[in-house]
Amino acid sequence: MNTGGAHSHTHHDHTHGAAGAARTRLAIAFGITAVIVVAQAVGSVVTGSLALLTDTAHALVDASGLLVALIAATMLLRPASSARTWGFARIEVLAALAQATLLVVVGTYTAVEGIARLMDPPEMASGQLLVFGVIGLAANIAAILVLAGGRDSNLNMRAAFLEVLNDALGSVGVIIAAIVILTTGFQQADALAALFIAALIVPRALRILRETLRILMEYTPEGVDLDEVREHILALEHVQDVHDLHASSVGSNLPIISAHVVVAEECFESTHALRILEEVHHCVATHFPVSFEHATIQLESPSVHRREVAGTLHT
Repeated sequence: MNTGGAHSHTHHDHTHGAAGAARTRLAIAFGITAVIVVAQAVGSVVTGSLALLTDTAHALVDASGLLVALIAATMLLRPASSARTWGFARIEVLAALAQATLLVVVGTYTAVEGIARLMDPPEMASGQLLVFGVIGLAANIAAILVLAGGRDSNLNMRAAFLEVLNDALGSVGVIIAAIVILTTGFQQADALAALFIAALIVPRALRILRETLRILMEYTPEGVDLDEVREHILALEHVQDVHDLHASSVGSNLPIISAHVVVAEECFESTHALRILEEVHHCVATHFPVSFEHATIQLESPSVHRREVAGTLHT
């Protein structure tokens, strides 16, 4: 006896609606960030600032990442098919992975170049640097406000929000560097601001990389102890064994679980097997930090399980 969890209409409509809202937010944020890239690129040429150039590169990565995120959010709206049974649920994980990788590259470059400029700082046009820093911060705040409401909807939106937030903090670093240079003449402030931006970028990017790789490697979702899951199922009446227990995630909000559950022979001679099946589904959907709405549970009699084990031993 085998049952698989399927999308209900309510779950599908909720997912579709959330993806549509995310797409709208990402489209607006992408437009704002594209304007930031152009403005800061001009500013970095005019001022010669490493901090502003770094922030421009960061904004360019943001714009690219937001574009990828926008494409991913659009593809999430496409329905599943017999060829793609989960639709494009994993595309948001791949988008987040791409964004995080780009952020690590930018952060590493910034750190190396910033250290070099500490030794030999160039002259900065601090007044112009301040103007472009303020423009960048204002635009970043607008993008943050757009994305804030949907930042927890999935991993893709989290990565996009963190990119824009980091870029805003980078703009703050540019503004502080400009003020320090303007008031004290301390030219190394630009390189220090660049290093500050790198320190903001890399740890957050590595955290997202870790989360995306956990999903792609099909690790058990965080917060779930499969030994505890097994104990819960074994505690159900007439359940004798649980094996082939696996849990993973298709996307950041789509955990799945499967198991073979051995129940007493007499359960198949009555309707009790169906009741056990319902109890197992209820157990995995409600008793753990992650709700497994998509569960594939196979019920087996002890005799079937013995044949299965014997077959395994002979292969």
